[in-house]
Amino acid sequence: MATVSSDVRALDSAPGADLRNGTTLMGLAAIGFIGYAVIFFVRNFTDSFLELGIGPNEVEVGKDQIIDFSPALYEYISHLHIAVSGFIAATGLAVLFLTWFGVRRGHLWALVGAVAAPVLGLAVALPAHYPNDFDTLGHLGLIYLAVLIFVVGAGLSLKGLLSKV
Repeated sequence: MATVSSDVRALDSAPGADLRNGTTLMGLAAIGFIGYAVIFFVRNFTDSFLELGIGPNEVEVGKDQIIDFSPALYEYISHLHIAVSGFIAATGLAVLFLTWFGVRRGHLWALVGAVAAPVLGLAVALPAHYPNDFDTLGHLGLIYLAVLIFVVGAGLSLKGLLSKV
């Protein structure tokens, strides 16, 4: 008969201050990722259309000019906005659940997953912002803030996990 064993790295008791504070910060940052995705999604359906912090200094045309040039191109860009916002929100939700129900309970594997998911997303997405001057503070500032909060939280969480081993 097969048995399931518990994770030997799980905490035996309630989380300590570092783990509790760290997972709270990680969770807040994950909610920030979701919030950024919502902003991204909503702007797609407004006259703003372009992403937060992207304006005439970065792209000299707006929604109306894109539609005038090519309605099909407009629809294509719109579908990309919707898809990207969905993946950002999904990553934020996954990180939130991993953090709250895994890391907070002392599972090191959950911390690895919670950190790896946004790192992968940022490693793929961020480099394309710099050569095209899309790296404005208005565009990336909220993500940078969420990442800073997340890194502090992940560090505190790791400290809390390691102190229990």
